Amino acid sequence: MGLAAATTLITAVPAHAAAPKNPIAVVKKQMAAGKGVTFVERVTLIEGQKRKILLRRSGTYQLNASGIAASDITSSFGVKASDLGLHADPAMGLTVNEPERSITIGKSIYLSGSVWDSLIPKGETWYKTSQPWPGGFFPYVLHGGFAGLYGQPMNVVVEPAALKKLLRNASPVPGGYVGTITVGWLYATSPSFKARLRGERPSPEVSKNIVRWKLTVDSKGLPTRMVSTMPARFFGVSNTKDAVLRFDTRYNAWSATFSITPP
Repeated sequence: MGLAAATTLITAVPAHAAAPKNPIAVVKKQMAAGKGVTFVERVTLIEGQKRKILLRRSGTYQLNASGIAASDITSSFGVKASDLGLHADPAMGLTVNEPERSITIGKSIYLSGSVWDSLIPKGETWYKTSQPWPGGFFPYVLHGGFAGLYGQPMNVVVEPAALKKLLRNASPVPGGYVGTITVGWLYATSPSFKARLRGERPSPEVSKNIVRWKLTVDSKGLPTRMVSTMPARFFGVSNTKDAVLRFDTRYNAWSATFSITPP
């Protein structure tokens, strides 16, 4: 399935459907109440007729009125380190396929497994940091650690200001909304996406990369699923011109209260 087919998968819509509820107010209400949400995510590399699971993630976001207060995310890659373009350090090939767990509380980040095991002090089980990756190879620690660099770029579900702007030009469809934006728009609008790029503005050419998305909401307007596609070359995981990454994130347990604590 190429880019055109992936686009059809996201945007195909039956006619004459009832408009979905707007999620902005209901999401803000959940955040103001200090609720949280769990999610499961699958990232698929699509090259023509070939499909490969690049990454699986699951976890919990603990929310507050400003956004994400804390997170606890476990990730597992389904590809080799070389598929991610990690050739600089041979050790990467031995560690990247181990599960990774990342706990972020405010500015404190706790990491274990995967590429982090070599940094954990002797006698301890976690690598703790409050700064970007030391040495610069992985330039910014996101919610979700190293694997977060390859996770859902459309994390606007828990970014109310970004979600509001996203929906301004969206099209309502049965059960949700669809739209098309650019990498440049996402950089200017989404704090988490800007952090992913270390705050470095993408070049004019990269800024034109197209992001196609579909947001599904329930009868109350709470988001239940975000699917997006981006050119795979943006993530350095394919040189095939029409290859895309498909990010499929499903949200659950919006009304629950979570308390994420240090390990």
